[in-house]
Amino acid sequence: MTTTQDPQAQPPQNTQRLGQHTIPSYLDPNNIGPYEIFLEQVERVTPYLGKLAYWVETLKRPKRILVVDIPIHLDDGTVAHFEGYRVQHNTSRGPAKGGIRYHQDVTLSEVMALSAWMTVKNAAVNLPYGGGKGGIRIDPRKYSTGELERLTRRYTTEIGLIIGPDKDIPAPDVNTGPREMAWMMDTYSMNVGRTSTGVVTGKPVTLGGSLGRADATGRGVFVTGAEAMKKLGMPMEGAKVAVQGFGNVGEAAARIFHGHGAKIVAIQDVTGTIYSEAGIDPAAALAHLRQTGKITDLPGTEELTRDEFWGVDCDVLVPAALEKQITLANADRIKAKLIVEGANGPTIPAADDLLAERGVTVVPDVLANAGGVTVSYFEWVQDFSSFFWTEEEINGRLDRIMAEAFLSLWDVKERHGVTLRTAVYIVACTRVLEARALRGLYP
Repeated sequence: MTTTQDPQAQPPQNTQRLGQHTIPSYLDPNNIGPYEIFLEQVERVTPYLGKLAYWVETLKRPKRILVVDIPIHLDDGTVAHFEGYRVQHNTSRGPAKGGIRYHQDVTLSEVMALSAWMTVKNAAVNLPYGGGKGGIRIDPRKYSTGELERLTRRYTTEIGLIIGPDKDIPAPDVNTGPREMAWMMDTYSMNVGRTSTGVVTGKPVTLGGSLGRADATGRGVFVTGAEAMKKLGMPMEGAKVAVQGFGNVGEAAARIFHGHGAKIVAIQDVTGTIYSEAGIDPAAALAHLRQTGKITDLPGTEELTRDEFWGVDCDVLVPAALEKQITLANADRIKAKLIVEGANGPTIPAADDLLAERGVTVVPDVLANAGGVTVSYFEWVQDFSSFFWTEEEINGRLDRIMAEAFLSLWDVKERHGVTLRTAVYIVACTRVLEARALRGLYP
């Protein structure tokens, strides 16, 4: 028999109240970090959840958090220790799914937020996953390939007790890719005594990876952006697009927009910002970046300051770098009519409100960048069946899922008179909490 608790019950002693949120003791109530953005997003959607709001605290609390110490031998013979995380936010709808990022500024709050956004993202496109995320506090540019391999293998071993193809499936994220996934897959396989290709996605194709995975996130950004442009009556041909971030997501999105007739007028990455009213060829920009190590000084472009990027004359803006990029300090200068979020959490809630007031349409991260996890799902399915699809099949399935998800969520937006972000959260949170309610509490 399922029992219920008094909704007015006091919070446990190891938590603190901040506004309407119950803050766990391991977060600083005066500086919650990125997880506060997710909490506010949940708070905003709660009035639309009806009876399911009874379960809403489920969304505010990660199911499981693992913090690990990662000691490795450095090339100079010394031992260094790194801080690692794996957070499983929710598994009501299936195993946790989410990437691993290597970055010197990774925090527990950030990984919690990223795992929570994965829960919403997977539910938004109706994948049979919950949300997970991992990270290591390290600047990978300062370490050799051998040191990064030892780091990855030790981290995999440390989190090995909670990951697995039917428990939690990591994938690439910031500063990780097929190489790191190959190391993770091999380490996990050695520890369990059998080859387990399905434990991670984003692997090299020769190790059970999927065709189409490299461009999947950027492709999803393009597909949802193109559908939004149709709804807004914006022609693709000649549309001016500005892209922040020129890694896997930003580069692919810029290339695909460019290939469909749009004009890339500005690109910003960690090395600088370039602008050209006549348009930038993403292929030339990538070749220049690989040759020189920086995006600036590309022939035919002028260099802008980092802050000037936000005031560039454009129709579509694609933030594809890190979280908290669009704030009250720059949201009022953005000229784009459409923002398609390739990064996770690039817009703070207050800036979201300002953009809505100005009539700017935002395709939120939990929809726009879901192409990556969708093709990761395809990879996971292919690994289980040992039957692999062509890239044409994969791209066709991805385009269909992303377009159909966008159109259904747009209908929810119109029906409720809310932003597209709120519409996504209404649908996703409803799906997650319906699963929670149906499963009940054990014991």
